[in-house]
Amino acid sequence: MLRSVACHLTLDVREPLEMLLAVAVADGPYERSEQMLVRTDDEPLDVTEIKGPTGTRVHRVLAPAGRVVVDYQATVTGQAGPAPVEDLDLVEYRRPSRYADSDRLLAFARDQFRGLAGAELLDAVVEWVARHVTYLSGSSLPTDGATDTLLKRRGVCRDFAHLVVAMLRALDVPARLAAVYAPGLRPMDFHAVAEAYVEGAWHVVDATRLAPRPTMLRIATGRDATDTAFLSYYGGSLRLRTMTVTAVTDARVQDDGTGLVALR
Repeated sequence: MLRSVACHLTLDVREPLEMLLAVAVADGPYERSEQMLVRTDDEPLDVTEIKGPTGTRVHRVLAPAGRVVVDYQATVTGQAGPAPVEDLDLVEYRRPSRYADSDRLLAFARDQFRGLAGAELLDAVVEWVARHVTYLSGSSLPTDGATDTLLKRRGVCRDFAHLVVAMLRALDVPARLAAVYAPGLRPMDFHAVAEAYVEGAWHVVDATRLAPRPTMLRIATGRDATDTAFLSYYGGSLRLRTMTVTAVTDARVQDDGTGLVALR
């Protein structure tokens, strides 16, 4: 499988700040060629890579005031192996978190999915969210968590993923968020999906059903959007002016959104 991805960001930095970018393809045992350039109008800026869990690579930039442009592109040949299974992950990813407030959904999830387990449970949770939540751009707030999405019944990919993660955790299933490049996604953007640990491995689920899971390419992994945002910053202010994301593959796959699929 060959996958080519890219992103272009144009930022207006109003005050000097520390910027953290999670746009690079995660480390994996595949062949990867890539280039990242962060620059002002005058010169390139220094970029420092910080390693995170499950291959996550965050890039740190000290940005001056002014226009800052981020360009990243990568070509990946082959697929990653199964995601590593760490004992601490199986503890951490069963706990409530900022956007996946599973402690508030215990009664609902247990009443709704009583008696289900494994792949059958994953399919049931995804089907419920897909049927009861409407995908609508701009319909949610950056502060919305899983409970907000359950009540509003609308959101974007991160809202769908947070609700799936929270309901699975309420059922004692380790679950987490993954940011991915998603060939075939319409509209094209960075995409958020859920990963759940069942039957001895991590499996990706996507209640939006907007892109085939087998061609998705991992960027970042964590408890929720707190850990996986493509851009965060500290000590100043900025405005995102433009963003373009592309992701294509030479593979032709079919995916009805059911069954166990690993994020590779």
